[in-house]
Amino acid sequence: MVINKSRFIAWLRPVNSREQALAEVTLARQQYPDASHHCYAYLLGEPASAQAAMNDDGEPSGTAGKPIFNVIQHKAISDVLVIVTRYFGGVKLGAGGLVRAYAAAAEAVLADVQRVEHVPLQTVMLEMDFPQEQRLRHWADQHDACLGEVIYGQLVSLTLTLPEQHLHALETLCAAERIALQRP
Repeated sequence: MVINKSRFIAWLRPVNSREQALAEVTLARQQYPDASHHCYAYLLGEPASAQAAMNDDGEPSGTAGKPIFNVIQHKAISDVLVIVTRYFGGVKLGAGGLVRAYAAAAEAVLADVQRVEHVPLQTVMLEMDFPQEQRLRHWADQHDACLGEVIYGQLVSLTLTLPEQHLHALETLCAAERIALQRP
């Protein structure tokens, strides 16, 4: 995108740590060493306990990293880094112009992003009598749980991976059915 002769190049990277985000910024600086600025923002983790950072990279304070971050927040996307590289075109944009330009670049790169929902999983080990196995398998099908290894001996031992949100329901079932539940 070109605004008043300045060229803005935005890109998006999935990241899951601060170190990974900073490595991507370093890569951008190496890839475009002659650019005037490499401004960025990232948001990691769940909204309630998110880790975030933004950087104006020499632009006036609050005119680059913050607008990029605001777009990420507004889109409700996490585990993402947006870098906007600017080639200065000789015309000063002013604080308002910079805010609009960096926000527009971030908006453009996030416009068509395919979202992948992150579902925290929990793996548990269960032991039960044979008659209880079918009931547990039925429950697992209804709660998006995946059966792992199943061992048949005097008891049925199996590994179950399920969304954390269903763990309490599984604990309730296990208490009612007298199924032994262990977390690894």
